[in-house]
Amino acid sequence: MSSRVFQSVVLQMKDCTDRAIGVIDSEGTVVSCNELTSIGEHWPGAIDALNRSDSPIAFEGKTFQTLAGVGAQFDYAVFVKGEDELAATLCAMACVALNGAKTSYEEKHDKATFVKNIISDNILLGDIYVRAKELHFISDIPRAVFLIRQLGIPDMAAIDVVRSLFPDKQMDFVLSISETDIALIKQLPEGADARELMHIAAHVEETLSKELGVRTVIGIGTIVTHIRDLARAYKETQVAIEVGKVFDTEKSIINYENLGIGRLIYQLPTTLCEMFLQEVFKKNPIDALDQETLFTINKFFENNLNVSETARKLFVHRNTLVYRLEKIKKLTGLDLREFDDAITFKVALMVKKYLVSRGIES
Repeated sequence: MSSRVFQSVVLQMKDCTDRAIGVIDSEGTVVSCNELTSIGEHWPGAIDALNRSDSPIAFEGKTFQTLAGVGAQFDYAVFVKGEDELAATLCAMACVALNGAKTSYEEKHDKATFVKNIISDNILLGDIYVRAKELHFISDIPRAVFLIRQLGIPDMAAIDVVRSLFPDKQMDFVLSISETDIALIKQLPEGADARELMHIAAHVEETLSKELGVRTVIGIGTIVTHIRDLARAYKETQVAIEVGKVFDTEKSIINYENLGIGRLIYQLPTTLCEMFLQEVFKKNPIDALDQETLFTINKFFENNLNVSETARKLFVHRNTLVYRLEKIKKLTGLDLREFDDAITFKVALMVKKYLVSRGIES
């Protein structure tokens, strides 16, 4: 943020009041003031006071209020000479004006805001190329988008922890999306693959867990080679988390590319899914299968339709498993030992799971 933007605003305020008005940065240095002799002074005590209390505060004959920023740590604070009611009012008014100037500047000159506008679809395709050129932003380079969603009570310090992992603000962008969601746009080396993405996500997950005790689920989009595709990759991270919530409940890191048929089912209308289940289970509905039978079926799928291996994993005799499979065939009309029937049944189970996630039990 350029101090010249702040300075132009506070100088205009000089005609409205005789009070000193200015801005200090996060180190306590006066970066702008309508009393020019104060610029460059260092007030570390004010920073300590601001960090200890909620702003606005009165400190050493001045009133301070932090400017809006991202994360738990503020970047700038406004000050007005005096600790009276008028000083508090002037400080609040100055905050409004300076926040507006700060936002306007960032929208024009900040790469992170530019990237956030891209993934949020808040910028026209034609404008992307113009803004990229103005910001000297490299357009055609491999990048990946990660969506980090906090589970349970969110910790506002999480974004600062993620930023500390990716400190290069010219290459990597850590953006606050909501109270629970953080987006990471990571520049990648040529030839990066899915394993590299999983390694990055695992590192983020482990660090947040160790430092803050925060549980997360992380969605990974496909690698893109041009900034115009970042919005698509961001949507993929959202789909990855939502689909993973239904079909991969035990996973905390979900790659969009690994969603498989679950991604297709998730996009189907629920009425079509209900029709499919009715057509597959003509003899008896899927709900006619008890939990023990469903457990057996899932184990059979996990062991690639291998009867002997499944029987060993279930600690039952091979003939017992064959009997159970025959029972399933009588109930449903599907023989899970036949590849085509097994595929149909597997898809049906996933469709049922999807309907339940949508609150449709029947």
